Amino acid sequence: MSKHQMRVLALLVFALMLVLSACTVPTPPPAGGAAEPADDGAAETTTITWAMWGSPAEIETHQKVADAFMAEHPEINVEIASEPWSDYFTKMSTLWASGDSSVIPDVLFLSPVTNYAAQGVLENLDPYIEAAGYDLNDYWPALLEWSTYEGSVYGFPRDMSSEVLYYNKDIFDEVGVPYPDDTWTWDDLLAAAEQLTVVEPNGRVARYALAMEGGKYSQWVMQNNGMLLDDMRNPSECHLDMPESIAAVEFFADMMDNNYAMRPANLSQAGGDAAVFQSGQVAMIIQNASRISAFNAAEMNYDVAVIPIPEGGKRTNSAAGAAWVMSKDADNKDAGWVFLQWLQSTDGGQRLYTESGEILPALQSTARGESFLGLDQPPANRQAFLTEGENAGVGRVGYFADWNELAGTIISPNLESIWAGEAAPADVLPAICEQVDAYLADKGYPQP
Repeated sequence: MSKHQMRVLALLVFALMLVLSACTVPTPPPAGGAAEPADDGAAETTTITWAMWGSPAEIETHQKVADAFMAEHPEINVEIASEPWSDYFTKMSTLWASGDSSVIPDVLFLSPVTNYAAQGVLENLDPYIEAAGYDLNDYWPALLEWSTYEGSVYGFPRDMSSEVLYYNKDIFDEVGVPYPDDTWTWDDLLAAAEQLTVVEPNGRVARYALAMEGGKYSQWVMQNNGMLLDDMRNPSECHLDMPESIAAVEFFADMMDNNYAMRPANLSQAGGDAAVFQSGQVAMIIQNASRISAFNAAEMNYDVAVIPIPEGGKRTNSAAGAAWVMSKDADNKDAGWVFLQWLQSTDGGQRLYTESGEILPALQSTARGESFLGLDQPPANRQAFLTEGENAGVGRVGYFADWNELAGTIISPNLESIWAGEAAPADVLPAICEQVDAYLADKGYPQP
C-alpha cells in the first residue's frame, strides 16, 4: 500500500472515530477520587427518627405535623417512633445505652431536659443556634431555661405548661354563682366552692367544687409567697417549712377536708381531671392547655380564668414544658436540626400544634397570633393563658439535674399523707425539709 493510500485510510478511521464519539455521552471525571452514582431521576432523601409519647389521638397530630414538614422538605423523611408514657423513658434510656446509632432517635420529646443533658446523651444546640441565627427571644420569659444545662441550650420546649382555672358554665349557672374572673382571691374561691359542692345526706359527695392533681400544690405555695427550696437552680436548703409554705398547703388540705376538692388518689381512680370535669363530678379543675381539645370534642359549655390568688399574694405559674431535643449519638444531626427549627417556627410546627387545640405555644408570637387567640372555639377567655404565661417563672419546679429524684423519692411521697387527710401539713412539712436538707448535703449542694 502506497503512502498516499495509507494517509487516506488513516483519515477515514479518524473520521469514523469522530462520528462514534459524537453519539456517545461522555463520562464525567470522578470527583474526589470516587465515581458519581448514576442519576435515576430521584433526589436523595435522609431519614430521621422522631420519638415521642402520646395517646393515639396525639400521635395522629404528630403524624400530621410530620407530613406537613415532609411536604415542605421532600429531601428529609420523618419516621415516627412512639411509646406510651409508662414505657417511653425506659425505652429511650435503653436505646441510648445500646450505643447503636442506627436505633437511637434523631429528634425526640423529653422532660426534664436537665436530667438527660447531665447524663451526656443530648446534643448541645448552641453551635446550631449560633450558625443558623435562630431567635431565642420569642420564647416566654424563663421557659427556655427549663431546657438549659450549665448555660447551654439542649432543647426547645414545645409549649408552656402554665395552668388556668377551667370552670363548667352550666354548673355555675345552675347554682347561681358568678363566673370567676381576674379579681378572684382564695376567699372568693372558697365561697364559690361552698355553693358548688353537693354532699348527699349519707355523706357521699355527689359533686366537688374543684379537682387538682396533688403535684400542682406548688402553685398555692408560690402564690402565697412561700418557697419549695431557697434556690430552684442551685439549692442549699428546703423552705417548705416556711410559715407561708405551710399555710398554702393547709389551704389545699382544708379544701379536701371540707369536701370542696377531690383528694388526688380519688381523682386518679376516677380517671383524672378531664374525666371528672366532663362527667360533671367537679365544677372546676386547674390544668394547662392540654385539655382543650377533649372538652371541645365533648361540646362542653366551659371557659377558663386565671387562678385565684390570696390577699397579699402574687400571680405566678409554671414556666416549664416538655421539649424537642436531639440525641448526641444520632446519625443525621444536620437533617434533625432542619426539622427541629421547623418544629419551633411560628409558621411550622408551632402553628399546627396550636391549631390542634392542645397547647399554649412556647413562642409568644404564635400565642398572641390568630393560631391561638383567633381560634373560633372555646375557651372564649384564652387571654387567661397569656396572663398566666406572662407571670410564669422559676420556682415551682427545680432547674437542676437532681430535681426529679428529689421530688420523686422524698417530697411527693411524704405529701401523700396530707393529701389522704392522715396528717397535718405543720407536722409533715418540717420533717420533709429535714430529709431534703440531708439529700442536698449528700449530693454536694449548693454546687460551685
